[in-house]
Amino acid sequence: MRIDVLGAVRALRDDGTPVDLGGPRHREVLARLVAAGARMVPTDTLVDDLWAEPPVRAVGALRTFVAALRRALEPDRPPRTPPRVLVTEGPGYALRLPRETVDVHRFEDALARARRTPDALTDLDAALADWRGPAYADVTGSAWAQRERTRLEELRLEGTELRARLLLDTGAGAQLVAELGTHVTEHPWREPAWGLLARALHQAGRQADALATLRRARTMLADQLGLDPGAELRRLEADILSGATTLQTPRTVWTAGVRLGPRTTVELARTLALAGGDALVHSRRDRLAAVRAAERTGDMALTARVIGAYDVPALWSRADDPEQCRAVVAAAERTLTALGTDGPAELRARLLATVAVESRSADLSAGGQKRAGQAAREAEALARELGDPALLVLALNGVFLQSFTRPGLAAARDGIGAEILDLATRHELPSFAVLGRLIRLQSASALGDLDAAAAHAEAAEQLAVHTEAPLVPVLTGWYRARATAARSAEPGGPTAATAAAHYRAAESALAETAAMPGLHRGLFALALLGLRLLHDRPAPTDPALDWGPYRPWAHPLVLLAQNRAEEARTALAMTPEPPLDHMQEALWCLTAHAAARLGERPIAARAATALRPARTEHAGGTSGMLTLGPVARYLADAEACAGER
Repeated sequence: MRIDVLGAVRALRDDGTPVDLGGPRHREVLARLVAAGARMVPTDTLVDDLWAEPPVRAVGALRTFVAALRRALEPDRPPRTPPRVLVTEGPGYALRLPRETVDVHRFEDALARARRTPDALTDLDAALADWRGPAYADVTGSAWAQRERTRLEELRLEGTELRARLLLDTGAGAQLVAELGTHVTEHPWREPAWGLLARALHQAGRQADALATLRRARTMLADQLGLDPGAELRRLEADILSGATTLQTPRTVWTAGVRLGPRTTVELARTLALAGGDALVHSRRDRLAAVRAAERTGDMALTARVIGAYDVPALWSRADDPEQCRAVVAAAERTLTALGTDGPAELRARLLATVAVESRSADLSAGGQKRAGQAAREAEALARELGDPALLVLALNGVFLQSFTRPGLAAARDGIGAEILDLATRHELPSFAVLGRLIRLQSASALGDLDAAAAHAEAAEQLAVHTEAPLVPVLTGWYRARATAARSAEPGGPTAATAAAHYRAAESALAETAAMPGLHRGLFALALLGLRLLHDRPAPTDPALDWGPYRPWAHPLVLLAQNRAEEARTALAMTPEPPLDHMQEALWCLTAHAAARLGERPIAARAATALRPARTEHAGGTSGMLTLGPVARYLADAEACAGER
């Protein structure tokens, strides 16, 4: 048995005769299991992948497809014996076939071997020959298949260029001239391809043509992108001019550092961002490089599309790299000005949404907050008018990030999350479905509805399997630690030590995703402080704790725990109002608590005024990651101190 997906999906028997797989849905189920790479795919994920709006009996239909596929793939399996190819595993299904019997797995393995050693050229040659067209060519209209096609096409281009380099290293350049010439024409942004063509021409004895190729590359890069050729192209040109008889290319060029055009770069950056971790750092850097390259072309429509194409969901109100966010916002504003108010509505909406999403509320001045809020509202209005669901969820992401204008708005944010989730589910936008779930988790957490928050956490985790979003279980792990902390203050609940251990485990998981300092810094220390306040204990005083951006609000309580009341009073007087972000209720509660402890009536009164709209919420709960307990507790103390009760 052999399965091929590098082209139309098909299965072949050992003698080469085709297997009748059934209709399009049957083939898509098989293809989706191939894409999972022997991993189990939950039934709910398969249903969501197969139908934009699953029918009432979707699970039953899926089981029918699976049963038919099992009969087709194992026609000789005796009745009532368990299947060996398409197996049931846990809450879903998995495909159990040797990797060498699936063309996409043979290709990936051959490419990996060729990256390590040139001796694998024959296998890579054969694997590239297996491509019969776009991957999963007959699975149309499915978001998962489009992601896989994009990923595999990038690998195919890398494999084509790696094969050419390995052949060039053997001196077989003359036979590659026509093939590489076509490759460069089809993919002019791939700078290494120009170097390969120049090497092939040089090996064919066509030094003048090789130099002309490199100069064409220089002109294209300069005119279209405003970029100079990379070091490798410059070295090749110098070697040819100096009469070098052989031209060698370092291996590292083929697995990293590839120069792409702005459109391709931003699409790749978007894909990397969704992977999280170090890839997220690289994606942000590459995204900004693509924006700057597009601006240098002078093509405002291109620039707008490159800026707006990075539609990566954003959950947190504090930027990981504020300077970079400001650069993207500035580019978006410049492009909006250049397009004018009569510019294409879709482009303007994407630019406005970018301004709203990248202008994280914790990092803004009053003027910046006003502009970001205005941009969010304009983007939403345009998206609704255009009737574009993908654009609307991006705009609503901006509306969400600009919704922290005062304490007490958890219910409003839940409405935003619910609409994002509904749109993303109906229109197959899985990354934004994850965002919708996480927003609703945060909102339920803020409102103290731990059961609803837990349900959203579980649903987000299931979606994360489908979207390959590794950060989701990190965030939901923090939510479970937050829930444990809340229950530790209830009769018969877990101990405070157990809750602290859960926070420490969540902190360890988050620390591994070092690409998110805007979320990570200070979070663990604030969580421990909240846990101590739940149990009426003083603030932690460990000097190794990193309070990050939350230090001004925690410091008075730390000083009080060290019996330094006058220093605490001075620190409290210097405490600013909290930024308008996920933690504003928690920070106001810290101020209220310190003011009540110190008898500072004016500060207590100010904190009480800020907290009244959030009376029914839980301090820190808006983050979905920690809790200080009900806001009402801190509000009552502040009102009593201020003489308002």
